[in-house]
Amino acid sequence: MKFSAMRNAVRTAFVLAACATLVAACSDSQQNGGGEGGSPPQMEPLSAVGDGEGQLNLVAWAGYAEDGSNDPAVDWVTPFEQQTGCQVNVKVGNTSDEMVQLMRSGQYDGVSASGDATLRLIYAGDVAPVNTDLVPNYATVSDFLKDKPWNSVDGQMYGVPHGWGANLLMYNVNVVRDAPNSWAAVFDDAAKYRGKVTAYDSPIYIADAALYLSKSKPELGIEDPYSLTPEQLDAATELLKTQRENIGEYWSDYTKEVQAFESGTSVIGTTWQVIANTIGADNKVQVNTVLPKEGSTGWSDTWMLSSKAAHPNCMYKWMDWIISPEVNAQVAEYFGEAPAQTKACEHTTQKDFCDIYHATDADFAAKIAYWTTPQTKCVDGSGDGCTAYSEWVDKWQQVKG
Repeated sequence: MKFSAMRNAVRTAFVLAACATLVAACSDSQQNGGGEGGSPPQMEPLSAVGDGEGQLNLVAWAGYAEDGSNDPAVDWVTPFEQQTGCQVNVKVGNTSDEMVQLMRSGQYDGVSASGDATLRLIYAGDVAPVNTDLVPNYATVSDFLKDKPWNSVDGQMYGVPHGWGANLLMYNVNVVRDAPNSWAAVFDDAAKYRGKVTAYDSPIYIADAALYLSKSKPELGIEDPYSLTPEQLDAATELLKTQRENIGEYWSDYTKEVQAFESGTSVIGTTWQVIANTIGADNKVQVNTVLPKEGSTGWSDTWMLSSKAAHPNCMYKWMDWIISPEVNAQVAEYFGEAPAQTKACEHTTQKDFCDIYHATDADFAAKIAYWTTPQTKCVDGSGDGCTAYSEWVDKWQQVKG
């Protein structure tokens, strides 16, 4: 996810080579995405971190690996290079689908993957399990981000949590005067703001509709918004088709939503806290955000190690660096998200930053259904009768028309 365009800029090799051979044998049948079920290819995580290989090639969301080229005051890559000798090369990924394809090229050592990509990478064998004992700063990462369905399989972590946030409901307080506290405002009641409703532009947005239906139509039996039967997926799709009649525009680049609210072409819709902060800082329009009573979807990004990594030692060093307290604080403030590192809150320049983003608030985090790649093998463990991400892509195309 992530697309802060205004902040845009940007064991041993032998074991991993053996893993890469195994992956090649397992990947061909899963090029459409993992996410269809089964088990990840068997790989052994690194047993020790050695000297860096001198280079590190990353796929990252813009703003996650800043080297001062966009803003000289924003640079946590150069100190890493100086400390480790690992020269960092960054390829910005604009969408999760693009990141998945880039990682399948075998040219990159690691990726900052969101939950709508992680299981696709894991089950296709594109990323390797991670030995978190070799990442010292992992110990003080928030517990509510560890060993979760989007970053682990059968108790094995496939990366380290980086940052997270909720997909909130935002509205223009001068237009939407009833202070909504439910997603009904953009679903069942969306016609009140016909043509000025906005929503996130991705197949994973189907989960937002499913989450709302799990509360508003309990007879559908939706327990997990990422574990949908064909019938439940159809119900969510129909809700989104109805919503489509009231949508003015969808967004994925967050600056577009900023512009839409500031111009008045959007007055209500799903958002991130950083977008609301940006609008508020410009003082052009007054908006409010709320975590609706149904809860919300959200994201937790994970730094993952390629199973074909040419520089695995540098990648392990990077994973520990990026979740170190001071660095994780820098990234979180620059990008606009809650840091994964609990000790990062001691280092933010804005003293109430972690309060605004609920960084260590486990109760708040528990209200979020974090993006997880849908699979036929239900990600909530309820069986094998769920729909895969590829089916969600087809349904989203139907919604968009």
